[in-house]
Amino acid sequence: MTQPVDHITAAFNQGRPAFIPYFTIGYPDFDTSLDVIEACVNNGADIVELGMPFSDPLADGPTIQGSTQVALKNGITIPKCVEAVKSLRARGVDAPLVLFGYFNPLLNYGLENIVRDAKAAGASGFVIPDLPPEEADDMDAICREHGMALIYLLAPTSTDDRMELVAEKATGFTYLVSVTGITGARTGLSDTLGEYVERVRGFVTKTPVAVGFGISTPEQAAKVGTIADGVVIGSKLVKLAGAAEDPAAEVGAFVKSVVDALS
Repeated sequence: MTQPVDHITAAFNQGRPAFIPYFTIGYPDFDTSLDVIEACVNNGADIVELGMPFSDPLADGPTIQGSTQVALKNGITIPKCVEAVKSLRARGVDAPLVLFGYFNPLLNYGLENIVRDAKAAGASGFVIPDLPPEEADDMDAICREHGMALIYLLAPTSTDDRMELVAEKATGFTYLVSVTGITGARTGLSDTLGEYVERVRGFVTKTPVAVGFGISTPEQAAKVGTIADGVVIGSKLVKLAGAAEDPAAEVGAFVKSVVDALS
């Protein structure tokens, strides 16, 4: 029987690196965020990370932090994020949808509840940047029981022991943070990114590896695509949407340019 996690695995079999945009649910408002996410998929995105707003998003830079503050003011809650997944599926959005958010709101909602409800709505898994693998046994077990991915992050500073543990637990894909620091567009890629990806591949063999944080142009995405199985871009999309008269059209055109570059 096909499980939600298998939906993610299939997205990496397109004959090119997968493109994984991130966008905050509820920014600049709920309906517009759904339009933007739908436009991402219509323009070739393979997987979409749906940002669940939180008051203290430690891993995020000012662009995404700003978008989450707007979303919180718009009344976006965990149940509203589950509703977003359901609404996107009702619109015919068929790409894997991964809920990206911090642990406290999920714990408050109930781990069993959020995994069950997200699966019923049509999500494929979770990225929880402040849940280290050493402390993730409960969430890991519940996700496995429901066939959902729990996607772990690795950083350039990760130890061999951490990489071994992530390799053992990994489902869906493994998310490599390209830089030491927070999300946000940067002018260039790290000179040691290739070595870092190869180091991770020495441990992580069961899942594809995708690189995010600091990637903001089709050219950078194409370069990362030569060494990784997937590319994640978030802050750039949020920034484009915030400045555009038609956020869905603007973000959709950018997504198409990245997909074309990866092809």
